[in-house]
Amino acid sequence: MTTTPLSILDLSPFGTGQTPADGLRATISLAKHAERLGYSRFWLAEHHLNPGVAGAAPHVLLASIADQTSRIRIGTAATIIGNYSPLQVAEAAGLVSALHPGRFDLGIGRSGSTSSAQTPPAVTDRQDRVVDGLLLPAPRPFNPGSERFIAQFRLLKRTAGDADRFEQDVLDILDLIAGTYVAPEGVPIRATPAEGQDIQVWLHGSTAGPSAELAGRLGLPFGANYHVAPSFVLEAVEAYRRAFRPGVLPEPRVIVSVDALVADSDDEARRLAAGFPHWVHSIRAGDGAIPYPTPEEAIANPLDDDALAIVSDRVATQFSGSPATVAERLETLQRVTGADELLVTSITHDSADRERSYELLAEVWGLDAWAPELSGLEVERELESAGVA
Repeated sequence: MTTTPLSILDLSPFGTGQTPADGLRATISLAKHAERLGYSRFWLAEHHLNPGVAGAAPHVLLASIADQTSRIRIGTAATIIGNYSPLQVAEAAGLVSALHPGRFDLGIGRSGSTSSAQTPPAVTDRQDRVVDGLLLPAPRPFNPGSERFIAQFRLLKRTAGDADRFEQDVLDILDLIAGTYVAPEGVPIRATPAEGQDIQVWLHGSTAGPSAELAGRLGLPFGANYHVAPSFVLEAVEAYRRAFRPGVLPEPRVIVSVDALVADSDDEARRLAAGFPHWVHSIRAGDGAIPYPTPEEAIANPLDDDALAIVSDRVATQFSGSPATVAERLETLQRVTGADELLVTSITHDSADRERSYELLAEVWGLDAWAPELSGLEVERELESAGVA
């Protein structure tokens, strides 16, 4: 149907009545399914202290995913650089890449406080707008000062102003991978096993801020965020392209993320997505993502008008519906942003519904399914998982 590649972003969510281990196993299963369906990349997000999200250590989980797949590119979207030193990031990526060469994408995100005063994107002077069929909702205020976030920063040993080091941290990671890093003491550093590995570094950003500008200036690929901060996606992409200078890449490359949920019909998709407003609200209320509710739980306990207003931008920009409905909205997103690739993230209570969503999307999008030759042991495992053997 289209030549635009599709990739997957997963958080390892789990639902009510499920465990974190259920969420992690579902992610591994989904990665194997995504490879067979023809998705280009399988990326993991990094989230901490969320009651319903198990994806707190993406580099660890990626080792298991890499071991159980063979072709699909794997990586992070994003490794939050302030939570680690550049050496730790390079070593973690290098370890997986050394065992599974040519497949690792290291996505880096900037998060934290700056020492200098910065003007945040305008929140109060924008209204919902539609650009060539794409909804850009009015931004919603976000409170980063909740007690949970304060505790999280302390537990991760974050410091005031650590985001000011973002550019230098990125440069250090690139140098450690390239084998050109020299410590301030004048000592050349050999970052085994990262040095010399074929790691594709991406920068991710939600606004026309430092991440977009730095990605462009260094000639790196850029990930723009429509699924969490849809209001500013066009500005972020424009800032990246405006700043772009040939570097790692000869020309700009953009992937745009989006929430999407596909079912056999629009009505069934709406039913499966019933818990999405509750899940987003728990995040914005400062409590962390809750275990994803069942459709029945969500329908029986709808959010009130005030709560719905807090999450209306995310609900309106979740592409849920039949395959044809979602494909049309994805085509609009690609056309308006000029994305070279789309990064889809889906969440349901039942992981089987999530796998089915990606299956339907792959079919309508025209992805090339891949049927690898299986060994006798792999065939036996496939039969056992299907309950046949």
